[in-house]
Amino acid sequence: MIVIGYNGFTDGAETFGRLYGATGIDRHSILGHDAAAALFVDGELVAAVEEERLNREKKTSDFPVNSVRWCLETAGKSLEDVDFFAFPWAFSPELTADMIGDISGAGLTVEQKFDRLRRFGELYTGLVSKEAILADLRRRTGLDIPADKLVLVPHHLAHLMCGHYLAGGEDTAFLISDGRAERLSSIMGEVRDGRIQVFENTVVGVTHSLALLFGEITRYLGFMPNNDEYKVMGLAGFTGPRSDNPLLKHVVELQENGRYALALANEPSGTRAYYGLLDELYGVREGEREELDFRIRLARDAQEMIEVVTAHQLGALQARTDLRRLVFEGGLALNCVNNTKLLEESGFTDIQVSFGASDPGVAIGAAAFVNGVQRRPRRTPATPYLGPSYDDDAITAALREQAEHVEWTELDPADLARETAKLLSEKTVIGWFQGRTEYGPRALGNRSILANPGFPDIKDIINTRVKHREPFRPFAPVVLEHEAPKVFEMGKKSSSPYMTFVFPVKPEHQEAIPGACHVDGTSRVQTITDESNPLLAELLRTFTELTGVPCLLNTSFNVAGEPIVNSPADAIQCFLGTEIDHLVLGRFLVGKRAPQR
Repeated sequence: MIVIGYNGFTDGAETFGRLYGATGIDRHSILGHDAAAALFVDGELVAAVEEERLNREKKTSDFPVNSVRWCLETAGKSLEDVDFFAFPWAFSPELTADMIGDISGAGLTVEQKFDRLRRFGELYTGLVSKEAILADLRRRTGLDIPADKLVLVPHHLAHLMCGHYLAGGEDTAFLISDGRAERLSSIMGEVRDGRIQVFENTVVGVTHSLALLFGEITRYLGFMPNNDEYKVMGLAGFTGPRSDNPLLKHVVELQENGRYALALANEPSGTRAYYGLLDELYGVREGEREELDFRIRLARDAQEMIEVVTAHQLGALQARTDLRRLVFEGGLALNCVNNTKLLEESGFTDIQVSFGASDPGVAIGAAAFVNGVQRRPRRTPATPYLGPSYDDDAITAALREQAEHVEWTELDPADLARETAKLLSEKTVIGWFQGRTEYGPRALGNRSILANPGFPDIKDIINTRVKHREPFRPFAPVVLEHEAPKVFEMGKKSSSPYMTFVFPVKPEHQEAIPGACHVDGTSRVQTITDESNPLLAELLRTFTELTGVPCLLNTSFNVAGEPIVNSPADAIQCFLGTEIDHLVLGRFLVGKRAPQR
């Protein structure tokens, strides 16, 4: 059976701009953002790529026509070969009727109700109904399929099935928490004996969305919601928790069964209503919101709020299930500081957070759902390296296009790791482009910027000269899995392959890797093995032999506001537009030509 999972709408950005006044990147931030496609053949995930990597529009919500075509082409399949198309939103007639009832019963004026119903009606008929999704598929691919070949998968179940499939398909408890699904923002339950059970008395509605509130705090602090929440998480590390947290006192209320309620859940203006409340609680004026001291204080309170609320949820889940493995998915699962605390302070023996935890993963999850909950091992290990790769001919063609600006040396593959390690032993920054593009929001070693974390100022060099972003931003170390426990306090985890957990750096190693330590002495760690990424593992071994430094600094190969590079041309363009010192493009070592006088 051949299944394509995909996420994205042709007219999504235009619709949300017209109906809800969304502008800029916000137009992509409501439904369909992180558009992508994933291909399953006979139950196995064989290809997946995010549309932004191909159309170069960050966070795009467009119909992923390029991604669909690439997935099929790389597997030697055609659109006509596809048995099912799986879409990770399911606004069924029954659910839609309930949502209409929610609007009608809300504490709004008659005029406000009619306005919401009008806009929701246009959204439903023009974008999210099954008829509209079928029409969009036909418009962008030219393929006219019968309605039963399009399977609409509830958004949270798509998140769940991405995590469940990539974690190995075993029985597991689950927590899904994100900004919004169709009507809810969070669910909990079990996958047991091939059956999904949602614990209905634990669900949280979208008007009480913790992730949306965290996103609005992100905007309030001057960052971009649904994109920059990790900046707030990073800022929180600059100070410790306070005994008096206004958010826990006045904004969120913990309830029975792991549920919670937000103070302004029913305000007509939505999460923007919190601006006035935050101003009042913190005694700030609008111009003071972006002052660093205030940003740190509110960021710490917001982070603690996330930690307290999700621990409350896990406490209720743990009391309800005897399963001790947990799959945690949804946008909130990208908060890696919280993930570690949840694991260490709960009775769960392991928490799995996938490389597709946020909305890129729902394309994988929707297709996995159609394949069914199968309690059997995958034929191949889970890997994030699912996107396009480029051979020597494609790389040399891209280099020749920029021959006026770059020069290159072809290395013997046997020498690649050693030559790169020699360069990294100095205070240099290297663009590293190898193999298939990673899937998800993190660069995991194939489209990465690498540097030596032994230099204390390497973070400042990369933030200011390369990434063009805020100086407080930390970077992640990549380390061989068997070496990780020697350097980091791993707790219950034995591996962290997707940068979804944070660990304290052991005191004796903090001076050795200052460039990879956050201000609070922690690191967001990526572990690798010879099986998961053999070339990067070889580079790490060689680098450690040369320098004695046990890890490399790894950050995404892009600049602020741009998607991670995908093609050789993307990599060369980014290299030329930054102060990256060297580019290792496949087996080619690339430098910049001195400008001619």
